[in-house]
Amino acid sequence: MKKEINTILVLGDSLSKGVVLDEKRLKYYFENKCFVNRVQQSIKPSLFNVSKFGSTVSLGNQILEKNLNKHKPDVVFIEFGGNDCDYAWDEIAKNPFYNHIPNTPLIEFEQILHCMIDTALDAHAVPVLMTLPPLNALNYFKWFTRGDTEKGKNILKWLDDVWRIYWWQERYSSAVKTIAEERNAHCIDIRQAFLKKLDFRKFVCLDGIHPNIFGHEFIALEILKYIAGKAKEMLALPALTPVLI
Repeated sequence: MKKEINTILVLGDSLSKGVVLDEKRLKYYFENKCFVNRVQQSIKPSLFNVSKFGSTVSLGNQILEKNLNKHKPDVVFIEFGGNDCDYAWDEIAKNPFYNHIPNTPLIEFEQILHCMIDTALDAHAVPVLMTLPPLNALNYFKWFTRGDTEKGKNILKWLDDVWRIYWWQERYSSAVKTIAEERNAHCIDIRQAFLKKLDFRKFVCLDGIHPNIFGHEFIALEILKYIAGKAKEMLALPALTPVLI
């Protein structure tokens, strides 16, 4: 990042939006101390977070095009894949012998991600990609089946193994990293940072997919470390505090 950074556009899904599960009420809420807000507190540029709950890369591409002229960002932060790799589990439960496809097939996900990089570059903005935090497959399976034994059995007829959810999500995260390498684009490898922890599940909500408050703190610190190494002029508060969990 050679040019001066004044504005950063953040594109993503519920992860970047700051959605966290209240594990007592079992309801989602927007966490004020999400990683985007934590990063904003530590850097000089203005962050415009246009992430959207439930967003796929296709919707993200539309949001990007709508916001480039409005915010004229120097950097475009791109975080997608969590919803793209997911399936319509209720439909699978109804017909476990059908050939179901994810919300965004992998090849389409890759094509649109390339398109978003091109769009950012055409607008003279620097694209920065982020890999996916790992999910807790067992907890996620319990979450979307919600104790419905029959639903769980039918889904397993199609899925065969609960951990296939983890492996499938990993393919999308790997695709993000591969595309970044192919395009010589910036990529913050959040997934690898999570997996270096003794037990990454401590950073994930009960639903198995959304980072909890500790997870958001950890992601923010990893982003700030990356920025410190690539563009020190962006940092207003250089001191980093490690996550102790």
